[in-house]
Amino acid sequence: MEKILEIVTHELMVLLIAAMPLVELRGAIPIGVSLGMHPIHATVLGIVGSLIPVPFLLIFVGPMFNYLRRIKLFYKVIDNTVKKTLKRSKNVKKYSIVGLMLFVAIPLPTTGIWSGCLAAILLNIPFRYAFPAIAMGATIAGTIMFLVSYAVILI
Repeated sequence: MEKILEIVTHELMVLLIAAMPLVELRGAIPIGVSLGMHPIHATVLGIVGSLIPVPFLLIFVGPMFNYLRRIKLFYKVIDNTVKKTLKRSKNVKKYSIVGLMLFVAIPLPTTGIWSGCLAAILLNIPFRYAFPAIAMGATIAGTIMFLVSYAVILI
């Protein structure tokens, strides 16, 4: 029973880490592998975990930003976040859905699921196009991280 609880705890940890901003699956997959998971298992959990917040972000962040922009205390923070995201997402604007997928797929800091959702909202990409593009980008990023994690194990 203790072994099962440990496995479930490790899996839940990878799912939750993958859902967190900044860390996302880029951190969750190596952490899962370091906890003793097979790289494929850690990759699948990382991809699934990173997709958990996407529908909520795509639906609620836009209205939340609009509301917070009207509050003087938050206006500058929201405005700076919007400007930074739009600056980083030039290719998303240029290539639309494919650009959004590639933006999420490149496993670099500030180009993951959370930034991709924000870019999709700011560029008015509809949910029905944004979610599959972000999911494909997460799958590509997960595959890249799997290859890196698996290469580290083989060395």
